[in-house]
Amino acid sequence: MTLTHQCWLFVIGSLCFATGTAPGFSALAGAGAANVACFIGSWFFTSAAWVQLVRSGPEGSAEWLSAATQFAGTVLFNVSTGASVWAHAVLAERRLVWAPDAVGSFAFLVSAAFGVVAVSAQVGSWVPRSRDWQAEWVNMIGCLAFAASAVGAFVYKTGTAADEVLANVGTFFGALCFMAAAVLVLPRGQSARGPG
Repeated sequence: MTLTHQCWLFVIGSLCFATGTAPGFSALAGAGAANVACFIGSWFFTSAAWVQLVRSGPEGSAEWLSAATQFAGTVLFNVSTGASVWAHAVLAERRLVWAPDAVGSFAFLVSAAFGVVAVSAQVGSWVPRSRDWQAEWVNMIGCLAFAASAVGAFVYKTGTAADEVLANVGTFFGALCFMAAAVLVLPRGQSARGPG
């Protein structure tokens, strides 16, 4: 698998998350369709994260730690998005959906921090003209948005979310950031031709 495969898997996964949480999508298509879109997206994320881990630098390096932590976070999103498809009780939502989502979001933040360290070592700490530098910081913003989303998605004992708008907007914006980061590092000439 190549960097091109990795990027397109992240793009497709991001599109699924963005679609599932787009303003009005849930009202139009239903919560079930939104949850399924995110569940499908989570598998594209995990596939991309696996490719990234396999391609990453030596084990223990900042690049490898970023990829390994991100892969773990994507697996947690597989759990949370999968559980959201079938969890129909408040206790199940809190334990099976929100908890893995929150831990997965934290893993994404840790991964982004390692990514910033790795890219700073490779290209410098302030190199805004570098696509790798731009992609890593856009990725960090996406991870912060996913973390905000997890806070908004906390499920109270009554079954209501702490802030449903924040949960959806955070995921939507984060997904767009992840898509932009993937496009930034996509080898040139590939974006016009599509995946592969």
